[in-house]
Amino acid sequence: MPLPYLPNTDADRSAMLQAIGVSSTEELFQDIPKKFRNVQFELLPPLSELELKEELRQLSNLNANLDDYACFLGAGSYRHFIPSIVNHIIGRSEFYTAYTPYQAEASQGTLQTTYEYQSLVCQLTGMEVSNAGMYDGSTAAAEAALMACRVTKRGKISVLSTVNPRYCEVVETYASGHDIPLEKVEPDLANLPSDCACLVVQQPNFFGYFEDMRAYTQKVHDVGALLIVIVNLISLGMFTPPGDYGADIVVAEGQALGNPTSFGGPGLGIFTCREEYLRQMPGWIVGKTVDVDGQTGYVLTLSTREQHIRGAGYIQYLY
Repeated sequence: MPLPYLPNTDADRSAMLQAIGVSSTEELFQDIPKKFRNVQFELLPPLSELELKEELRQLSNLNANLDDYACFLGAGSYRHFIPSIVNHIIGRSEFYTAYTPYQAEASQGTLQTTYEYQSLVCQLTGMEVSNAGMYDGSTAAAEAALMACRVTKRGKISVLSTVNPRYCEVVETYASGHDIPLEKVEPDLANLPSDCACLVVQQPNFFGYFEDMRAYTQKVHDVGALLIVIVNLISLGMFTPPGDYGADIVVAEGQALGNPTSFGGPGLGIFTCREEYLRQMPGWIVGKTVDVDGQTGYVLTLSTREQHIRGAGYIQYLY
């Protein structure tokens, strides 16, 4: 807590100086050359709010911006058109609640928002279950690879060579902590290990073209591994969703759904899978139910790695 203001009398200051063995306050600064003490700054006269705003506008025009230039930094965070209705919807008071999802009776707005989000993600991807979101697309891919190792009880991860190299680096970092090797394989899958836990594929891939996903599904399942697909969500408005061609786990970067670039983050990691792997999925799920009066209610139905008691207080503090 900040301390209240404590005024010191001349006697108080003398006592403190005597306690540290100096005769005056000036003596405390004697090591600083005189030319650097009490420097007079030649500041410009103050500006009005209107003048200051104009000056800042002129300074900002010196920067390259996303309105005038294309930006490919990060290989995945781009400037998308965000309809104005997005901010109107997320700003509605019924979706804002003051508590975390741990206490359903105090957080119905947050829980309903999460439930609607999960439902939308399942519709887009053609998958059966979705969690409430991961940190970003790359970490969601890494969690998916580790999940595949738990499901198959195998200790080897395969990644197609056409996957975003940044994602590969994150997956490899996560895997190294578990001593799980990562191997890149070529699109013909000639070097796909028969004992791998999964194959990670990006659709469309890092170079912008579409992979033959049905062929990959067949080959991966033939060796008893899982197919993990990193998908572009916007493309799913036109092209076949991964659930239709047999993907087992689907992850994505959700920034394109309505988040600005925000100087590179934060992103949104989307994570879905088939229902049979539900118990191995990280994060938590919100479900829809009815209360004793028959009114619609939303609750946490699965939270495989959350701490409801000791962790909730800390997370509430962060909020």
